[in-house]
Amino acid sequence: MRRDRQHAGTRLQESRHRIALEAARLITEGAVRDHVLARSKAADRLGIHDQASLPGQRDIEDAVRERQRLFNDGRPDALLRRRRETALEAMAFFAAFAPRVVGPVLDGGAGPRTPVTLHLHHDDVDAVGRALADAGIPADMVTRTVAWRGGARDEVTAWLFDAGDAAMEVLALPRDALRRTLVSSLDNTVLRRARIEQVGLLLAAGEPTGPAAADAHLHGGR
Repeated sequence: MRRDRQHAGTRLQESRHRIALEAARLITEGAVRDHVLARSKAADRLGIHDQASLPGQRDIEDAVRERQRLFNDGRPDALLRRRRETALEAMAFFAAFAPRVVGPVLDGGAGPRTPVTLHLHHDDVDAVGRALADAGIPADMVTRTVAWRGGARDEVTAWLFDAGDAAMEVLALPRDALRRTLVSSLDNTVLRRARIEQVGLLLAAGEPTGPAAADAHLHGGR
């Protein structure tokens, strides 16, 4: 019985790893931007439909970084640095909205089509749209879902636009979101958020670029 459980656990880990690798391939080759969609597509392609076999956010991020290291011959990820520089510039532009950068650009798992995602905070949602319009920046308005610790989910307004060679995605959240805990929609792990000065520290620090590096600069990151 114990051996059967061990074999089942091994198969589960192998399935998670295979899905994470396939999701990383889709992300790094630019086929998919979103980690949730990449995981779903990867599981479908591999014919794995067991919920327990789905990898978490960290698993996919690790697989993305490993694939980037392999294809970059160990060199620092210039694309990730450019994305973080773009995030820094965008955060300065949106300074009045208490911006926080989130997602793969912060955690180090950004692919070529991964957008720079910012959370902006203001109790007047339309203020973000007005700021974009006043600056003459064309943007598409969409909705996104955010997940909170405790299981609640909210639909929020977001804007998509281009900033140089990077896609931007900015979400409008209420001011009190700064005091609440957001979680990943993949596995309910706490979503990292970084202020502008913390992104500057990440850029100054250079390599490494993974979660451990981000964590080192995110104490008090709300």
